[in-house]
Amino acid sequence: MKRGQISNLLRQFGLIYLTDWLRFYIQSYQNRKINRDFRKNNPDVKLPPDYLIYESFQINYQKYYTDSIDSAQWLADYFKKHIELKDKKILDWGCGPGRVIRHLPKVIGNGCEFYGTDYNSKSIEWCSENIPGVHFNTNSLDAKLPYSDNFFDVIYGISIFTHLSEQMHFDWYKELFRIIKPQGIMFLTTQGDNFKIKLTDSEIEAYNQNKLVVRGNVKEGHRTFSAFQPKGFMEHLFANVQILEHVETKAEQGKWLPQDIWIVKKYPASNNQ
Repeated sequence: MKRGQISNLLRQFGLIYLTDWLRFYIQSYQNRKINRDFRKNNPDVKLPPDYLIYESFQINYQKYYTDSIDSAQWLADYFKKHIELKDKKILDWGCGPGRVIRHLPKVIGNGCEFYGTDYNSKSIEWCSENIPGVHFNTNSLDAKLPYSDNFFDVIYGISIFTHLSEQMHFDWYKELFRIIKPQGIMFLTTQGDNFKIKLTDSEIEAYNQNKLVVRGNVKEGHRTFSAFQPKGFMEHLFANVQILEHVETKAEQGKWLPQDIWIVKKYPASNNQ
């Protein structure tokens, strides 16, 4: 039986949350020594509660904090290819417990302003109390953000569309389009062709027809809600912007499957559809 079939059966019988909690406890146990050593060697680093770390990534303090400095630099390098990072407003859409956004004021700086928004109120509460130099906001699952039209120069969302239904893809993209400035860029990651190995035969058939594949039966937005985005679907979603880059990184055996990267640019107001 394929992993995808097992996942769908767990969803069908309402066991996916229990399985995810078990996975959390297993990871916590497996990483107990390296996490203990990290706390000992980095007593000044503020860390969110363990489940908030796990929910957004994995329960590994080194990867949450130190490795994410590299992630912040990786993002900044992509941004710099397409926009000058000076006096810009930058939004982390779906920031979780601040894994990446906490490092950007130091990595980018240069007069830029940084914002983070997430539907998890506990994550935003922790971020607001522990991460200086960033404006945080709690949003609902509905595609509504408290920012004015054409407010941001850069918006990024790392593995956020991957936890949304098809309607929410269009609703949230419309909202992001509203708040990004003309000539602004969006950096978004999705579960593309690398993830076909996780799909069932019927899901692969739909995916190959450029249809979004969604595994629900859980709370939308939660880590267990999973969506897989074929290239044709994303190109349709981005019909009113310029696609600057679509990066498909080849998967390496034994490592995490890399998500697709999409970088798009909003046309000047006179060209927008």
